[in-house]
Amino acid sequence: MNWLILIIAGLFETGFASCLGKAKETTGAASLYWLGGFLVCLTISMVLLYKAAQTLPIGTAYAVWTGIGAVGTVLVGIFIFREPADFWRIFFISTLVVSIIGLKVVSH
Repeated sequence: MNWLILIIAGLFETGFASCLGKAKETTGAASLYWLGGFLVCLTISMVLLYKAAQTLPIGTAYAVWTGIGAVGTVLVGIFIFREPADFWRIFFISTLVVSIIGLKVVSH
C-alpha cells in the first residue's frame, strides 16, 4: 500500500512542477490559479511522501519520489509544453525508469 502512496506522491510532484510551468506562461489571475495549484499539489505530495516514508526506507522513498516526478515532468514537458524529445533525452529518461523499478525490486 505504501508503494501506491509513494507513486501517487510522485504524480503530485509532477503536478506541482507542471503548475509552475503553466504559471510561468500566464499572467494575472490565471498565474495565481496555477500557483494555487502548485501549493495544493506540493502539500499533497509532501504529506504522501511523509506517509510512505514511515514504512519504506527514506533513501529509497525519496529516490523513487523524485524519479517519478522527474519522469512525469519530462513527459509533461514533451507532450504539453512542446519540449524536444530527442533520442538522448528519451534514452536517459528510460534509464531513470529502469532505476526506479530496480529500487522497488531490491527494497524490502
